[in-house]
Amino acid sequence: MRFRRWHRPEPYGDTPRKRAAFLRKQRLEREALPLFADQIATAQHGVDEEMARRAVWWGEAEHKRRSQRAAWWRKGRAKLFALPDTLRARVREIWRTCPYPADPASFADFLHQIAVGKLDPWRPPWVFHQAQSARMTRDPATFDEAFRQIGRKQVGGGPKTTPAAELLFCGNLGSGIIFLTSRVRLIDPNESFYTSSNHRLRDSHVGRSGHWVEIEVRGDCSRAELALIERLAQAADTRPVVVQHIVSARLPPAVQRKRGGGVS
Repeated sequence: MRFRRWHRPEPYGDTPRKRAAFLRKQRLEREALPLFADQIATAQHGVDEEMARRAVWWGEAEHKRRSQRAAWWRKGRAKLFALPDTLRARVREIWRTCPYPADPASFADFLHQIAVGKLDPWRPPWVFHQAQSARMTRDPATFDEAFRQIGRKQVGGGPKTTPAAELLFCGNLGSGIIFLTSRVRLIDPNESFYTSSNHRLRDSHVGRSGHWVEIEVRGDCSRAELALIERLAQAADTRPVVVQHIVSARLPPAVQRKRGGGVS
């Protein structure tokens, strides 16, 4: 059990500096009320009497502090031994390496933080823990299960047309994080867009000639994952879906802005 030893009791140190400080205190008391200086001086006691009184008080105060410190240690150890065996062994192990001072007040606070859940004894904050692996979704059943929307912007539009939404998704199927950019394309380029305001992957409505969905994939992605993305996207939409892998280290502009980088 890690603890810091308390110093041995020592007698009160009678020094000239302490005597001078006491005499200065009495002088300031008399000078504060000069009209009653004689009465105040009569009530004041000598410096030898004061040093003798402090010597007695010092021993009693030292004994009281040592007794109080021992009581704190006994209370903390009682809480420690009330823990289950496995947790008690773990608490004793991390107490030996924690940066807390080895005194009973710190030990009591240490146990309190564990009791209320602010300190995880299995992952103490002063120990380096290797970063957890990235969140991956293996074998997703739906497009929404595999990818999360992180961006949206309006593209196109004009005096007589409504702009279409370009959506940005991210996910990880196992090879690494990938970004998907979803756009609605017109089969007839002369048609105009007429899209609803809450466009998602399957909620855009454009011209009468028909339209299709283009999805660009950026990031590490295998052929099998690319085929899985196309299958999930097609299952989520009644329109034709075309998925293509953009082999480039450049991230989508929305991601670059979040990371603080510029767009070249």
